[in-house]
Amino acid sequence: MTECNSVCGTCEEKAQCPDNQEKKGHEMNRIKHVIAVMSGKGGVGKSTVTALLAAAIRKKGLKVGILDADITGPSIPKLFGIKENPDVTEFGIIPVRSSGGIEIMSINLLLPSEDEPVIWRGPIISGAIKQFWGEVIWGDLDYLLVDLPPGTGDAPLTVMQSLPLDGVVVVTSPQELAKMVVRKAIKMAEKMSIPLLGIVENMSFLECPDCGKKIFPFGEGKTALMAQEFKIPLLGVLPLQANISSLADQGRIETSESVDLLRLDILLEL
Repeated sequence: MTECNSVCGTCEEKAQCPDNQEKKGHEMNRIKHVIAVMSGKGGVGKSTVTALLAAAIRKKGLKVGILDADITGPSIPKLFGIKENPDVTEFGIIPVRSSGGIEIMSINLLLPSEDEPVIWRGPIISGAIKQFWGEVIWGDLDYLLVDLPPGTGDAPLTVMQSLPLDGVVVVTSPQELAKMVVRKAIKMAEKMSIPLLGIVENMSFLECPDCGKKIFPFGEGKTALMAQEFKIPLLGVLPLQANISSLADQGRIETSESVDLLRLDILLEL
């Protein structure tokens, strides 16, 4: 076998690789592509972008799921208005399906109440993520999106080492501080030899309802320049919209018009 670079998704020898056998997950799963969504810092709307990406993929008629790996700050169920517990069978855990047909698994679906804190140390968090991959029956999926917690700590490292990722999508916002920190996330993916599939700038601008003029409350973003710097595609520039917040609070993120603002061509070519 050739020397391993830890990138299972693009490896021609992954079927024979013993390390990849551990990454296969549940024996009943047939997942074509696994993509992580990460950010360098919190507060940039990473989970919202994950939800919008999933909704956009689903809108194409493809089967998609979301593994919420943000164990201590899970927000995916809230975005989709999901409160019911997943079914736990002798064969594994059945994820909960959203109204639009997206399969979802999150620690918040296993807690007695959605505001119950998860006060766990890193190794236990890593173990929970591995369980969501190995013990959840995702079934047939075209895409599984993994919503990572912000930063470059234990949880992102666990996902990059334990799941057969096809690549990473990075989410940022226009602030210079976010740009500085997102570079750390990009460089982490590069050090782990995980392909960078694209970058999304969220909360980029707002549009005046009277004159249509674009207003940049956080300064005009330079994400396009960063994409050029790292030679990765710009998948979208999303505006700051009140209705996104409202739809998220109502658990109706799938109905947002912002799903049409995201480029999917890079992901659909995998």
